[in-house]
Parts: sequence; C-alpha cells; structure tokens
Amino acid sequence: MIIMIVDDCQTTRKLLGHYLKSRGYNVVFAENGLDALEKLVSEKVNLIMTDLNMPYMDGMELIKALKTDPSLSAIPILMVTTENDASEKEKAMHFGADGYLVKPVTGDAIAENIKSILKHMFVQGG
Repeated sequence: MIIMIVDDCQTTRKLLGHYLKSRGYNVVFAENGLDALEKLVSEKVNLIMTDLNMPYMDGMELIKALKTDPSLSAIPILMVTTENDASEKEKAMHFGADGYLVKPVTGDAIAENIKSILKHMFVQGG
C-alpha cells in the first residue's frame, strides 16, 4: 500500500513517513497541494494524508481538487493538522476527507485511522 504524505514541514513529513514505513507502508512525499497534484500524475497512491495549512495550495483546496477529478476522486484522504476546531473538521469532512486527526499524533492513532478508513471503504465496496 502506498500513502502520500502532504505537509509543508519537512520534519513532519519525516516523522509521519517513519511511522508509516515502520508499519510496512510505502510512502510518497509532497510539500503542498500543488506538489501533490503534480506527483499524482505519475505516482499511484492508495491513500493521502494531508496537512491543512500549507502555502500555494492548502489541504482544503487539495481535497476539493482531488474530489472533482474522476481519476483521483476515489483516493481516501486523512487530514492531519494542528487545527483542533470543530468547524474546520466539519468543513474538511464536507469537502471529502475520510478522517481528521489533530497533531501531535501517534503512530498508533495514524494506523487506527488508516484501518478505519480502509474498512469503511471495503464495506462500501470501494
């Protein structure tokens, strides 16, 4: 399984990448939403973890772009952000996020959210 981590902070990308690699996932990195969209032209990913606040294209804009592209709209999205605000979570879920985690996060919390998202997709026949 290949997971794309989209975050403008290099340290966060490395930390999340370490969590995922230690659990057997393959990882692709992007620095912001635009970088992610460019990489998705050539990279096949199974899930996207994105930050909310990033330059050039933030997480909300990335979710909207993914969900309006028929070739990318089925990719599940987990928002991982410092924004612990119910309205931001609601907005992310409304635009198409499949999960929402507030930083700081643990490897176990990430793994559980990924499992939950994949289980939900499997039940829906995705």
